[in-house]
Amino acid sequence: MEETANFIHDIIEKDLADNTVESICTRFPPEPNGYLHIGSAKAIRINHGSARKYGGRFNLRYDDTNPEREEDEYVRAIYEDVKWLTGEEPDGVFYGSDYFDKCYEFAVKLIRDGKAYVCDLTGDEMREYRGTLTEPGKESPYRNRSVEENLLLFQKMRDGEFGNGRCTLRAKIDMASPNMNMRDPAIYRINHTPHHRQGDKWCIYPLYDYAHPIQDALEGVTHSCCSIEFENHRPLYDWVVENIGFNPAPHQYEFARLNMTYTVMSKRYLRELVENKLVDGWDDPRMPTLCGLRRRGYTPSAIADFLDRAGYAKAQSVVAIDMLEHCMREELNATAERRVAVLEPLLVTITNYPEGKTETFALPNNPQSPDSGTRELPFTNRLYVERGDFSENPPPKFHRLKVGFEVRLMNSYIIRCDEAVRDENGEIVELLCTADLETGNGVPADGRKIKGTIHWLSAEHCVESAVMRYDRLFAVENVFEVSGESDFDSHLNKQSLAKLCGVKLEKSLESAKVGERYQFVRNGYFCLDSKHAGVWNEIVGLKSGFKA
Repeated sequence: MEETANFIHDIIEKDLADNTVESICTRFPPEPNGYLHIGSAKAIRINHGSARKYGGRFNLRYDDTNPEREEDEYVRAIYEDVKWLTGEEPDGVFYGSDYFDKCYEFAVKLIRDGKAYVCDLTGDEMREYRGTLTEPGKESPYRNRSVEENLLLFQKMRDGEFGNGRCTLRAKIDMASPNMNMRDPAIYRINHTPHHRQGDKWCIYPLYDYAHPIQDALEGVTHSCCSIEFENHRPLYDWVVENIGFNPAPHQYEFARLNMTYTVMSKRYLRELVENKLVDGWDDPRMPTLCGLRRRGYTPSAIADFLDRAGYAKAQSVVAIDMLEHCMREELNATAERRVAVLEPLLVTITNYPEGKTETFALPNNPQSPDSGTRELPFTNRLYVERGDFSENPPPKFHRLKVGFEVRLMNSYIIRCDEAVRDENGEIVELLCTADLETGNGVPADGRKIKGTIHWLSAEHCVESAVMRYDRLFAVENVFEVSGESDFDSHLNKQSLAKLCGVKLEKSLESAKVGERYQFVRNGYFCLDSKHAGVWNEIVGLKSGFKA
């Protein structure tokens, strides 16, 4: 599915037409400190889609320059998510740590050129010296160290002679710059933490704003597309590539992040939910993570459709989660085969239907696709219907089962409810009904109108399972508008998960496989859970208030 045209494509087309670049190379640079979410999908789609549209290369490059939270588990998960979403392997798989030697080499060059220095200010002191948005910063007292002294100190940093936080390497730019990111930013810090790939080889690590443009340049990235919060970092990006001397140089372009209602779009907050066991892991189907959406049954094509409809612009906005659900529902309506499932079963006995007799009625596999054919559903005198399809005291316009009234059993007979049978606790456990045996999938001979139709299953020809039904993860539309960052989880939706046991399914679903998606008629779209055997996950309901 080709990505919808956007302002980044306009830039690429102009660059190609002007011969500014000969070919396109993009990259997706996730930090392996958590699982990807649907906001990450936007970045993947922009970078991968642009590369494919213009016959270029798309790289996956792990931003593993901070060893404290990076793990191989996340590396593997990110790779699987990227491959699943794009439908193919990246053209190249790289790691920021692949370039540590080059980053160090270029840092030495900046020192030799008088454009970087070792600074002994503490973190608090650096913030104090940095100034404010309205006041310029102050130069560090260590800013004018000699090249020789800086080279010696930087070598000692690398050799592990200093502890964490003892000093940093800073770019020498402009402490009076109106852009705070240009006020002599730190480009190397000391961190005596083993790296997940490099082990104990390094105890100093380059910071992202320094390492990222170097990585882009070395890989031949032409269009470095990132989210809008990096717009103020672009002058530093350009300063790095210019002062190191890259030619041709990559360029950075920014787009608005994806924000979505009723969820949070941050690995930090998602990690809190996981670590505090408020959800069933990173792949909980209520999570906005790609693995959670995949487990729930969402498809890459529906996610791509959603991202394209949400658009690719620079202006920030919040997209309704209803749009994502609509895209998935629209796709499944056209592609998913129909099956019958009775989620909250109530036994019905057809008193005038011969016991032991079985006949079948044909049901379409997908009314939207006549070529999908039909299947036969067995009918016997003992059936299951939804408990909610019966009411002793029905509201107005209730056109389902009630004592003394008729309803159509989907694609089969019209039945009349004669009696509701209760157990010793007074709960209704069975309905005794009479079938009009002349109406098998046909119009009554007397022409009477039957307003209600309900689904059903033969009690002798079904299987039992469990179903997980999901609602929004949070109970409020915009979490951080009504709470601070420290208590965001207080707005979790306590009704976001409901497990239904004893669900009755068509027998054919016994052989269903993980990855297959079905519409359970009148109930929603479902798929088998990939984590718990015999459990069905609700992908999305049948109805929506979203207007496309």
